[in-house]
Amino acid sequence: MGLPGPGLWLKRFWVFLEVAVHVAVGKLLLTLFPDRVKKNILAMGDKTGMTRNPNFSHDNWIPTFFSTQYFWFVLKVRWQRLEDTTELGGLAPNCPVVHLSGQRCNIWDFMQG
Repeated sequence: MGLPGPGLWLKRFWVFLEVAVHVAVGKLLLTLFPDRVKKNILAMGDKTGMTRNPNFSHDNWIPTFFSTQYFWFVLKVRWQRLEDTTELGGLAPNCPVVHLSGQRCNIWDFMQG
């Protein structure tokens, strides 16, 4: 196949802006209201079970929120989700697959003609 169409590039740019604003606002709130943000993050951790893990201290993982690594991770996940969906009449997603031999490739590798 080729490069993704202009629609995907626009969607990626929009997601980039959304994630950048999310991280910037989160970093600002974490700086201005650290106790309140910590309380909210711990509440989210209770829902996911993260705070129940004895090997993790909240002092270790709360500072990672809204960091540069957090930004790139969230951006990568959101972009991958864009590529895993399709629109009516659009290209099929180029999902990763594994041969029976264990070799990894993508669905588009099987397209012919």
